[in-house]
Amino acid sequence: MTHRSRLAGFIIDCQTDDLDTATRFWSGALGLPIGELSPEESATYAKLDDAPGDLHIEVQKVTHPSRVHLDIEADDVDAEVRRLEALGAKRVAAVHTWVVMEAPTGQRFCVVRMKHPERGATPNVW
Repeated sequence: MTHRSRLAGFIIDCQTDDLDTATRFWSGALGLPIGELSPEESATYAKLDDAPGDLHIEVQKVTHPSRVHLDIEADDVDAEVRRLEALGAKRVAAVHTWVVMEAPTGQRFCVVRMKHPERGATPNVW
């Protein structure tokens, strides 16, 4: 059975107690306006709107060292995780509806559910 996936966007992980200041910095640095999220999401995440290529960009409050990670979105998260494991990635953790993975070279990334397959770049079919 086939599934589809593509680059969803970038998450800017910030080890900070002040998500608002971090978000204002990244908004200014990237020239992207700050978007709206629900009150429960906005304690941990901030969305930046109008990214090129309809990419999803968020600033995220984390407890680990600051870094940038990418998200791969798929219409079948489990199938995409298996495909990436076959390429050498490791499954690190399942969080809510996504899976944190690690590339063979150590970079962390997430596999998330595809939200709008009709928008943005055409997904790859596997």
